[in-house]
Amino acid sequence: MSPAVADLTARRLRWRTATAQADGQVPSIVAGIVRDGELVWSDGVGDVPGPVTDTQYKIGSITKTLTAVLVLQLVEEGLLSLDAPAAEVLGQVGYADRSVRQLLSHSGGLQAEPAGDWWERSPGASFDALATANDGSTAAYAPDRQFHYSNLGYGLLGEIVARLRDQSWWEAVESRILIPLGMTRTSYHASGGHAEGWSVHPYAQTLIAEPLPDTAAMAPAGQVWSTLTDLATYCTFLLGGHDEVLSSHALALAFTPQSGDEHAGLSYSHGLGFQIFRGGSGTLVGHSGSMPGFHAICLVDRTRRTGVVGLVNGTTGVPVADFGAALLEELEQWEPTLPLPWAPNESLPAEFDDVLGVWHWGATPYAFTCEGGDLVARRRGIEAWRFIADNGLIVGNRGYHAGERLHVVRRSDGAVSHLDVGTFILTREPYQAGAPIPGGRPDLG
Repeated sequence: MSPAVADLTARRLRWRTATAQADGQVPSIVAGIVRDGELVWSDGVGDVPGPVTDTQYKIGSITKTLTAVLVLQLVEEGLLSLDAPAAEVLGQVGYADRSVRQLLSHSGGLQAEPAGDWWERSPGASFDALATANDGSTAAYAPDRQFHYSNLGYGLLGEIVARLRDQSWWEAVESRILIPLGMTRTSYHASGGHAEGWSVHPYAQTLIAEPLPDTAAMAPAGQVWSTLTDLATYCTFLLGGHDEVLSSHALALAFTPQSGDEHAGLSYSHGLGFQIFRGGSGTLVGHSGSMPGFHAICLVDRTRRTGVVGLVNGTTGVPVADFGAALLEELEQWEPTLPLPWAPNESLPAEFDDVLGVWHWGATPYAFTCEGGDLVARRRGIEAWRFIADNGLIVGNRGYHAGERLHVVRRSDGAVSHLDVGTFILTREPYQAGAPIPGGRPDLG
């Protein structure tokens, strides 16, 4: 079956894109949709100066996710701890008392921007110069007080990568992300066919050229250029991981909320380098980006196995996160995500041998089944808990018991008496006699 979307869906997606370009009064927008690892739709509206899928735009803070991936690789390799202070690598520079986790999740209370001229429109300097100008005395909040977005924090993270890898931050991006993923049209400076960066005069509606400085030590926060094709590849990586870059498990941890702002309610939070928006099947993860002359969005819905990329060569005008989410909703409305085909288990993990079937917590029954290699407990057909087999153990990985160990408790003759997961006692019969609380008749104690 062709991976392309239907004509009606393509028309609806183009309408969304054309409306965003017209309402936002920007020179051009290109956008693409990824489904099940394929770029299934792409289009451009306005003055796109080359092929829609191969024209470079500056991606702004989507760059931060590349920095985060490099940091998480170091964590996976045991070369860095999320909860270690940055000073372990950087020494006693400003804000180096903050942990790597706090820098990634914008929870360290750092000032939003580095001191001096606006870094996005100014030639950058060395890390030593950046550290000298930002001594840690102008923090916005105490650490872990609340989410406060900080571009400066990613200058520190990029330097951590450079020192631990003994190469520049950009060399690490190329060798450890771009080359393994095959992202050949992603670059530090514009390369080949690319869009020019513009602002639009609010009254004359004429174009004003924006500068494209080398941001140097601040590059890990927003320097990079890319294309629809390359960012579609990146979406596929975010959806499923990559053996040479970062595992799906590590990405799931990166997409776990770490910090938020009470004024955002439940609509937004931040993970380990990734923005988390409410939408889609529950949450959309990725990042928006803006630099003078450009703004961009790259989001995935891991449950629906879809992703979206949008690139704009205007400084403002398009609410890119809302635009990306709307494209994904348009796709889901007209072409709903198909469930993955059911397949029988090839084998049953030995850990689950005596656990399948119905168990009761007090008087409440739960049906335990092996689904895709996981142990799933359902109440009235709805998943309540999920467990995995892990080297002879049964460990929760979703629901209330995530991270808890499920113990199969046996009698002296070897027969199973009950299950114990974090003091939740599950028995074959409601209030089964002889089992720990809540076993036994509740009215008899």
